[in-house]
Amino acid sequence: MAKKSKQATIALEEPERIEQHKVEIKCAFCKGKGKDPFGILSNLSDCQVCGGSGKVRIEGPVAKCAFCGGSGVQPYTTDKLHCIACGGKGVVTKISPSKECPTCGGNGLYLSEYKQPCSKCNGQGVVAK
Repeated sequence: MAKKSKQATIALEEPERIEQHKVEIKCAFCKGKGKDPFGILSNLSDCQVCGGSGKVRIEGPVAKCAFCGGSGVQPYTTDKLHCIACGGKGVVTKISPSKECPTCGGNGLYLSEYKQPCSKCNGQGVVAK
C-alpha cells in the first residue's frame, strides 16, 4: 500500500492501478459507502456517482468544488441529486495557474438568483490566468 497523501480528501493507491495524472478519492456523494445515500430506488442501490465502489478517479491535482462546497450534492435544490459542477465527486481538477473568476467572484454561482454553476468557470470559482 502506498502512503496516504497529507491532503485528507485524496487517498492514493498503488501507482500501477492509477493512470498517469489521475488520483483516486473517496466519493463525496455517498461518503465512500458505495450505496445511494438517499435510498431513492432502494436502500441497497449502488451510488450513482461511484457505481458502488466508494471511490472515484479524477485528473489531479484536485481542488474542492466551489459550487457544492465539496459535498458532492446539488446545492440550492430540494432534490437529492449529485452536483452538476463536479459530478458528485466533491472536487474538480485544479487549474494552474489560476485567478478568481471575474464573472462569479469566486463563488461558482451564475448570478446568485439563478443558483446554477457559473458558465465561465463551470462552478470552480477560478479560471486560467
